[in-house]
Amino acid sequence: MATEFLSCDWGTTAFRLKLVELPGLRVLAARQSDEGNAALFERWQQSGQPENQRLRFYLDVLRGHVQALEQETGRSLEGMPVVVSGMASSTIGMRELPYRELPFAADGSDLVTEPLPATADFPYPVLLVSGARSADDVMRGEETQLVGCGFEPTEAEQLFLHPGTHAKHVVVRGGQALRLTTYMTGELFSLLSTKSLLAASVEAGGDWQQPAMARAFAQGVQASQQGSLLHAAFLVRTNKLFNKLPKAENFYYLSGLLIGAELRDFPPDFTGPVVMAGEDVLLRSYAAALVQLGIADRLASLTLKGAEEVTLQGQATLLRQAQAAGRLSPNPAT
Repeated sequence: MATEFLSCDWGTTAFRLKLVELPGLRVLAARQSDEGNAALFERWQQSGQPENQRLRFYLDVLRGHVQALEQETGRSLEGMPVVVSGMASSTIGMRELPYRELPFAADGSDLVTEPLPATADFPYPVLLVSGARSADDVMRGEETQLVGCGFEPTEAEQLFLHPGTHAKHVVVRGGQALRLTTYMTGELFSLLSTKSLLAASVEAGGDWQQPAMARAFAQGVQASQQGSLLHAAFLVRTNKLFNKLPKAENFYYLSGLLIGAELRDFPPDFTGPVVMAGEDVLLRSYAAALVQLGIADRLASLTLKGAEEVTLQGQATLLRQAQAAGRLSPNPAT
């Protein structure tokens, strides 16, 4: 089995590449850019190249970043496996793979993955990971993070909660991811706070841990439970217009309002464990809302995990499975 691998988390708007040591998942070197799949797909379309050249176009970009890591570390990484998860397997990625239909094994053993052998032009074997879907919902990238959470195969229902641009709630039971619900919480927050009438009433940059910001966030959570979100959102404007909240606090009021609206849909009879994985500021915000709404009190447990931790763990798990099955050699160049 490989003792190191290259982790590529390739999202819609961002590209992240890390050289990772196994089994401890220590990051030895890292690269990040704004060459997400959306921007790169547009560049590929503008290039006028045929469809059969799309994979090579994307791999050329990936190789440039791998070579930068080689220069940084002063060593060759030729033959090292690359695990690519996120939107790279979508219609705007390097190669579209079909979704794995729910239910799927929470250990990732039946997810859709495709090995791409190393070549002279790209001397690194790739394991491309696809997403998952229900009858009316999808995810790409979060399925790898769910695998990285290490859910126990118990018959009691567990919940994977991933806050973000498109927040995911996934019910896990008996070692299977059974149900998926997506909430456009982060995207709606971005649109309202930067593009809408409300943009002039909020201001980013405050510290969530400051008492005034935390109070404003709590006020937003409370307002989300009392009526229509469409009406409550307009209160962000009147908060500023009537000098009830300054812009920085109003920013957190809007955040609390939208997160609270998402959690309003939390199953009232769910009492099992919740594993929440994501960026630190979102984890703290969601955890505070869960406490305020009394949801945390009835949960068997609430575990917070960082986005990088579960992404690397999930990718490492899928890599081990592919290598054990003989689908991906740890070092085909030797």
